[in-house]
Amino acid sequence: MKPTSPGPNGFTVTFWGAARTVTGSMHLVEAAGRRILLDCGLFQGRRAEARKRNTDFPFKPATIDAVVLSHAHTDHCGNLPNLVRQGFSGPIYCTPATRDLTAIMLADSAKIQEEDAAYLNRKRPRGEPLIEPLYTRRDAHRTVRICQAVPYDRPVDLFRGVQLRLVDAGHLLGSAMVSLSVEAGKEMRLTFTGDLGRRGTPILRDPDPVPLADLLISESTYGGRTHEPVDLLAESLGEVVLRVASRGGKLLVPAFSLGRTQTLVYFLHRLMNEGRLPALPIFVDSPLASEATEVFRLHPECFDEETALLLEDDPDVFGEKRIRYVRAVEESKQLNDLRDPCIIIAASGMCEAGRILHHLKHNIEDERNAVLIVGYQAPETLGKRLVERRPEVRILDRYYKLRAEVVVMNGFSAHADRQDFLDYLGPLSGQARAVRLVHGEPEQSEALAEALRGRGFADVAIPDRGDSVHLN
Repeated sequence: MKPTSPGPNGFTVTFWGAARTVTGSMHLVEAAGRRILLDCGLFQGRRAEARKRNTDFPFKPATIDAVVLSHAHTDHCGNLPNLVRQGFSGPIYCTPATRDLTAIMLADSAKIQEEDAAYLNRKRPRGEPLIEPLYTRRDAHRTVRICQAVPYDRPVDLFRGVQLRLVDAGHLLGSAMVSLSVEAGKEMRLTFTGDLGRRGTPILRDPDPVPLADLLISESTYGGRTHEPVDLLAESLGEVVLRVASRGGKLLVPAFSLGRTQTLVYFLHRLMNEGRLPALPIFVDSPLASEATEVFRLHPECFDEETALLLEDDPDVFGEKRIRYVRAVEESKQLNDLRDPCIIIAASGMCEAGRILHHLKHNIEDERNAVLIVGYQAPETLGKRLVERRPEVRILDRYYKLRAEVVVMNGFSAHADRQDFLDYLGPLSGQARAVRLVHGEPEQSEALAEALRGRGFADVAIPDRGDSVHLN
């Protein structure tokens, strides 16, 4: 597929991120004389490549008329402040919960950008130019100010001839599928799934039906895999906790501050309530996770019926009776002195930054301890090296022996699996003229593509970065 220029009718989509990878989601829609960006996420990978990809946009930000944000994970929203810094002036459309989560996510990301730049500047050779942060907290604040909240299922006219509807994607609090209706001689529809959630997971409602579309852009993170059944997750988690505690060890859980941390807290709370786990100390060592949990409390409209009923009986599901939220750095350091069994949940989910690095360097050489991996680990990340059980791993410029147990539980993923995709997307067979699979490693995307072709989808492809598709 080669880039094509937009015609007078229909629309063109160019895939500038999360193409044959799961990071840096960003897709440019050109329709009705307007340019609309679907997501603007941070690309994560090798430092030099990530810096270049995130700094240099393949278009002039000032030429973008609007952004539609699917949800608040960094790989979908994390480069918005840089877009604003380089000339984009809004609006950014998203759900109310996504706006609130994005505010804390971008403030945290900006703080990390500033701290990383300061660290590198202290290490830079004499005479080298100063390194600028990708963006600052001021840029993040400006970004949040131009976010416009759109409730689920409420049509909004973006421009003349372009209408937006956001549909619950069930992946993260406030996550949405994007449905665009374009009037260009005739009505044409585009659906972007964002990240699709799983059925039957706790806290959030299941995804709504995928909107009908002429062009379907779908994520494919686990397009070739089947997750462990949700009803077995609590049992598996309990077994890991008991095993580690019985040998006097600590359980370290690298977890994304948004979504994954709250799900783990929910399961641990339930297991202890039911008497299936002893009342072990649980530390959530992440100021961001603490703030995100407060946002969860503010948006019960996103919860499924079971969680809503549970909160009526037990409002402390995310509270501090059992969970200790660690905010101060000094308090975080004190966790290194603990000798009794405990559970420490800390960001980042791929072990690339944040407080989890310090817990790993103090604990992975002790075979009594364990690291529980509960999410996707991108290539070239420390999390991936732990999953691969490298004999030694580099943490903060030093190498450490990996003696701790490593447990992988992909069942905690908030992404749809192969069967979910077939059930969600199947009703569009014979209706969607073209399907483009993004946000997946090639092996996973190819597996889903073959399955969709087997279900009757005629035009299914996996775009490279910079590829375009035009429909009229």
